[in-house]
Amino acid sequence: MTDDDAELAARTRAKILEGFDRAERALFTRPAPKTPRTQMKFLRTREKGSTKSLAARLGVSRKTVQRYLSGASSKPNKRLQAALVEETESEWQPQVRAQARQRAASSGGLVISCRAYFGLGPEGTSDAGRVRDITVAVSPSHAAAIIAAQEEGATESDLHDAVAEAIADAYFRQGGGGRAGLEVKFADVEWLKIRF
Repeated sequence: MTDDDAELAARTRAKILEGFDRAERALFTRPAPKTPRTQMKFLRTREKGSTKSLAARLGVSRKTVQRYLSGASSKPNKRLQAALVEETESEWQPQVRAQARQRAASSGGLVISCRAYFGLGPEGTSDAGRVRDITVAVSPSHAAAIIAAQEEGATESDLHDAVAEAIADAYFRQGGGGRAGLEVKFADVEWLKIRF
């Protein structure tokens, strides 16, 4: 695999993680804290009041955290602002996320929409590989596998393979109906959206 192929594969896998993040943010029943001070206060409560562990989590000094908490500072640099948004949204409304994941894994499944290269047959046939726009409802069993892999900290490659298998089974194999052994290539993802 060349360096360009490895970079393209990494971007494809990152789009899957970004798709999950966007899907979870869409579940929020209340907006997450927006100002640096309220974000710091929220994250401090998640760190059980420890400004030292919050500083380590954000990659800043303890004094910096204290300045934002007291209101002495209010305009973070780009790196700190990005870290505050990411960390706040990753901790915001954990029960809402857990309920949506449970529902998807037990009865609802996931809806995955994407534009990507899908290849399943030799060139010159109607099944030749090409870029396709696909929206498919993924079964609860595949949703459970994808969610479990994500929660267990699976590598991006493992997560990519789980999503590819779910799409292939639901869209191309149609649950195994006559095409159970069909091999499907899933690559070059231009965009990907996930809904719970």
